[in-house]
Amino acid sequence: MITNELLITSQTCTPAMADKWLIPLQFTCNKFEINTPNRVVGFLAQIGHESGGFRFTSENLNYRAETLTRLWPSRFPPGVAESYAMQPEKIANRAYCDRMGNSDEASGDGWKYRGRGLIQLTGKDNYANFSMSADNEALLKPDLVAEPELAALSAGWFWSTNGLNALADAKDIVGMTKRINGGINGLDDRQMRYARLISCL
Repeated sequence: MITNELLITSQTCTPAMADKWLIPLQFTCNKFEINTPNRVVGFLAQIGHESGGFRFTSENLNYRAETLTRLWPSRFPPGVAESYAMQPEKIANRAYCDRMGNSDEASGDGWKYRGRGLIQLTGKDNYANFSMSADNEALLKPDLVAEPELAALSAGWFWSTNGLNALADAKDIVGMTKRINGGINGLDDRQMRYARLISCL
């Protein structure tokens, strides 16, 4: 169902990116039954947005102080945020400590299990669940989730675990976006990607 031509003509990604991602995406779609036009289009539109056209597979945490306070006000209040600003590893360790299966800030789990993949897999518990469910080494070697095979597979696992095939079947772009994003961030881009993909089928 997914071909180089579909990825390129729909402007989902560049020709070079299409070559890099084709096989991991085909494997993922087969494994998680993303196997109808509506499901494929929904999946590609969402992961295309989430990854900036398949360019980004690791979370960017290089934030200024004011951004930290806006994103995580309880973890980075004014007066604290300034000492973390523009230091991604320190930011991750504080932002993600003591939750999602991560230990305290000093453990380094926040950075180790930061967001990676075509849909950002975040937190030790999610890495462990993905690793066990899809039989891979994500928990022990989390950097692999930023590489094409597990970046695609983790997105498919998230998609399946969160019942997104049903929303794709219903062509519910808003529902898919909320399930992935927790809101409707980037909805216009997701809808544009969806429309381009549909027109290429």
